[in-house]
Amino acid sequence: MTEERSRHFWPKSSGKKNAPRTDFRPCDHPGCRDYGDYRAPKSRDALNEYFWFCLDHVRAYNSSWDYYAGLGADEIETMVRNDTTWQRPTWPLGKRMGGRFGFDASKVRDGFGVFGENFETTPPPAPAASAAEMSALKEMNLSYPLTVDMVRARYKELCKLHHPDANGGDKQAEERFKRIGQAYKTLMESLA
Repeated sequence: MTEERSRHFWPKSSGKKNAPRTDFRPCDHPGCRDYGDYRAPKSRDALNEYFWFCLDHVRAYNSSWDYYAGLGADEIETMVRNDTTWQRPTWPLGKRMGGRFGFDASKVRDGFGVFGENFETTPPPAPAASAAEMSALKEMNLSYPLTVDMVRARYKELCKLHHPDANGGDKQAEERFKRIGQAYKTLMESLA
């Protein structure tokens, strides 16, 4: 480490381990002759004005100090409520500008129902489906909007119903089983 850098970042020691302190601030507790190294606010109304105490006296001061001393239950509740919003004003959604730039929930697609049940939401439009996809939807008795999980669940259900082993080798059930497999493949490809 160079001498110049150490001069700017670390103070040089005086070389004496038990050298007297030059920054002496006495403890504000009456009769105490120790150093006042720890600050404590003077009152609830003067939080930026401090008493300076030694360690023992600041501990005693902190254990006996009550920020809410002298306040009623309603005043304490009001202060706690203001502190939850960092003492900043709040207002209902869309009411800040007197309605000029208000929030219109009916213009928002609310698929999760965040804004309540009073607002109508329209489902997203169904994608344009090809003839093969329409046939597959009809075969599996499904309609848009679709998810992969919905298609899989319906496929499992139809396979159990129309599997040749479950129908004693019936040829019609076997043909339906094949059409269901093809429909499943078509729908899964369209959703991918």
